Amino acid sequence: MEALERRIAQGRGDAPADLVLRGGRVFDLVAGEWIAGDVAVCGDMIVSVGARCDGEVILDVSDLVLVPGFIDAHLHIESSLITPLEFDRCVAPRGVTTAIWDPHEIANVLGAEGLAWALETSGRTLMDIRVMLSSCVPSTEMETSGARLDAEALAALADHPRALGLAEFMNYPGVIHRDPGCMAKLRAFAGRHIDGHAPMLTGRDLDAYLAAGVRTEHEATSAAEGAEKMRKGMRVFIREGSVSKDLHALAPLLTERTSPFMALCTDDRNPLDIAESGHLDHSIRTLIALGCPPLAVYRAASLSAAEAFGLKDRGLIAPGRRADIAALDSLESCRAQAVLCGGARADAAAFAARGTVAPVGRGSVKARRVSAEDFRWEGPARAPVIGVIPGKIITEHLIEDVETLAGDRRPDPSRDLMRIGVIERHGKGGGMACGLVRGFGMTRGAIASTVSHDHHNIAVVGADYADMAQAANRLGEIEGGFAVVAGGGVLAELALPVAGLMSLQPFEAVRAALVDLRRAAASLGVTLEEPFLQLAFLALPVIPHLKITDRGLVDVDRFALI
Repeated sequence: MEALERRIAQGRGDAPADLVLRGGRVFDLVAGEWIAGDVAVCGDMIVSVGARCDGEVILDVSDLVLVPGFIDAHLHIESSLITPLEFDRCVAPRGVTTAIWDPHEIANVLGAEGLAWALETSGRTLMDIRVMLSSCVPSTEMETSGARLDAEALAALADHPRALGLAEFMNYPGVIHRDPGCMAKLRAFAGRHIDGHAPMLTGRDLDAYLAAGVRTEHEATSAAEGAEKMRKGMRVFIREGSVSKDLHALAPLLTERTSPFMALCTDDRNPLDIAESGHLDHSIRTLIALGCPPLAVYRAASLSAAEAFGLKDRGLIAPGRRADIAALDSLESCRAQAVLCGGARADAAAFAARGTVAPVGRGSVKARRVSAEDFRWEGPARAPVIGVIPGKIITEHLIEDVETLAGDRRPDPSRDLMRIGVIERHGKGGGMACGLVRGFGMTRGAIASTVSHDHHNIAVVGADYADMAQAANRLGEIEGGFAVVAGGGVLAELALPVAGLMSLQPFEAVRAALVDLRRAAASLGVTLEEPFLQLAFLALPVIPHLKITDRGLVDVDRFALI
């Protein structure tokens, strides 16, 4: 019997279903009602809900709540520091069955090769990973990335079966002021899905951005910002990552009325946070605890995201929909006891059967070796200082009086002023820029990272120039990653040899290394909960207000190098 006939026969009860979930209750996301009875699955599709069904395999889900699998509406898998196959193993058992991946981290290092790898790897996972094609590689002309992607290169991949559209258009000034390169990309994807990225954009500038065809936003950081963007037709994604934590600010917007226009995303979340708090399951628990209606929350976690991206085959537990199902102990706790991804149980056997994908980007860290002297900075007496805001990727643009010593505006731990440096690492000239940053709480040593959005050059913060040089040079030796150095010794490190962004280790090993790194950073006086991810965003020149790249300090409000 052909697949279509099999589904019809099993749905009608003329043949036993491949799989029957028995004993649970379905939470209906249309009316918010409970449906008792069996859920029958044929292959990767649900074929019956509520009737008594015969099945070749019976899965006992007695006393459990059945909800549609969760959809992460926007994320960078590279920011989890693990490969897509490990990410799959890490979060699918928590109920995440679809992920919308913008691989612009690896694209900024490897270009089209990175996108091709993302598209290939996304087809090997148990969960369904769909790829948004990275729109801004590089994000601006004020940084040195490893690659460039123009409209022609992106258009060549637009019809790939796993590609959904154009990823977050970060260069919103380029859109508003009609930059020719931006216009070419927007024309190439006219009529397709285009994700937004426009922090704090409002009024007529927002109108202009939306007139370009942008449809979603995950950068809203206040209820007022989110409300304006929803009123103007954007679907607003509530983001709760490892650094960017906007859930509490946006929770008041999520109601049963607004839930069709809101979804959930993590953007950037690492295995340590996932282990300690969760992934989308954490967002769901927290939103319900804050008083959001469960119907609104579970819609945002699945159905609304599916509708936003035109994925009409999922988001409900209903006949004809993809068999993405999370069996939970309760709506409030959101702890998955069993998960189906396209009808397949998310368990050890299924993960072992997926096969492997060869890594790319080995040896991509081509930075020159630096010395302590390279970190001297002859900035102005009234010096611009990057002000870190814990839990935000937006920074302050501070001005501080800084004394000079032999022509160097030195770090001052007593005032929480640290040196920050960014070193080009793609073998394109070895440029370097330095400045000052406040908010790490560091009193000695240095921390360094090749995860440095979005160009992924080496970023290093420290109180001691020699330690900063050693930390930066160590990253070249281990093919990228994180390092903590003090007193001339490496206290902790994590190698990320896949393009300087991802580990080849299991997520459990990465999580353990992150614990060691966090502990080592704290021993330097660092007070930030996620110092490495916080550091990574200090180099992103499309997020207000003051940032730094290998070219220099960037006034994002003026979109210009200082």
